[in-house]
Amino acid sequence: MPSVNECFDNVKEDCFKFLKKEKIFGKSKAEKIKSLKKIYIPISFWIENKYKKNRKTLFLGLSGGQGSGKTTLSEILKIILKIFFKREVHVSSIDDFYKTLKDRDKMSKTIHPLFKTRGVPGTHEIKLLKKFFIFLKRKRFKKFKLPKFDKSMDDRLKQERWIRVKKKPDIVILEGWCVGAKPQKGFLLKKPINILEKYEDANCAWRKHANEQLKREYKKIFSMIDHCIFMKIPNFNMVFKWRHLQEKKLRKRSRFKKRIMSIVEIKKFIMFYERITLQMLKDLVKSASIVIMLNTKHEIKKLIFKK
Repeated sequence: MPSVNECFDNVKEDCFKFLKKEKIFGKSKAEKIKSLKKIYIPISFWIENKYKKNRKTLFLGLSGGQGSGKTTLSEILKIILKIFFKREVHVSSIDDFYKTLKDRDKMSKTIHPLFKTRGVPGTHEIKLLKKFFIFLKRKRFKKFKLPKFDKSMDDRLKQERWIRVKKKPDIVILEGWCVGAKPQKGFLLKKPINILEKYEDANCAWRKHANEQLKREYKKIFSMIDHCIFMKIPNFNMVFKWRHLQEKKLRKRSRFKKRIMSIVEIKKFIMFYERITLQMLKDLVKSASIVIMLNTKHEIKKLIFKK
C-alpha cells in the first residue's frame, strides 16, 4: 500500500511549481511540505479510495466562501491524483456556467434588477450545468465543450474559446462558492441581513427567487454530486479581505487589462453572496463529507473526514 511519504516524493516538484506559478507565497518551504503531507495528500488518498469502490466517474463538489482557496485546492488535488494515482481528473468551476451578460440583463428587467449581477442561484445556465453532468456520466463517452466565463469582461467567452473535454475522467471536481448550498426556510428570508437587501430588495423578490432556485433546479444538480468538500471560512469578514486579494491577482492576469473592481465595489459585490454563504456555514459543516477549517491567516487549521 502506497504511503504519504512515497506520494510526497512523487508530487512535490509539480505542486511547488504550481504554487510558484500562481504566486502563492507567504509560506515557508517547511509549511508547504506540512500542508502537502497533512492536508492535500490525505484528501487525495480519501478520493482515490472512494473512486476504487465503484470504478465509475466520481463527482466531487468543492465549496467555500470567496477567496477561501478552492481553485488552489482543486488544482493541487488534480496534480496528486494525476501523477501519483494515474487518474484522469477534470476540474470545472461553477463560475464558468454563469449566464451571459445579455441574459442577466433580461433577468434584471423581467424578475429583479439585482439579477444583472452574477453570483446567486438563478444567474447560472442550468441547461449547461445539466449537460455537464449528463455528458460525463455517459457510458459511451464523446468529446464535448464546456463554457468559459471571463470575470474581467463579466461575460461568457465565444464557443471557440470554450474548454474541450477529450477523455472520460475518472474524477470530476466541480468547485464554486455555492456548490452544495441548501435553501433557507421562508421566514428567514423576510429580515434583510445587509444594506443591499434592505434598500434594493425591500420586497424580498430577489432573495425569494434565488432561494426558490436552490429548492428546485440547483437541488437536482447538486444531487448528482457523490461527495462534497467544504472549506469553512472563520467568518464572513474574511470574504472581503480574501476577495480583495483575488481582484489584485485577476488584475495581474488579465490579458486585456480589463477593469477590475474597486474596494467600494467589492464591499457591495460580496453582499450578494452573504446570505447563502452564512447559511452554508451552518449546513455544510453537517452535510459535507470533508470539512476543511480555515483560520483568519488563511491557513488550514483542521481537517475533518466525516463520511
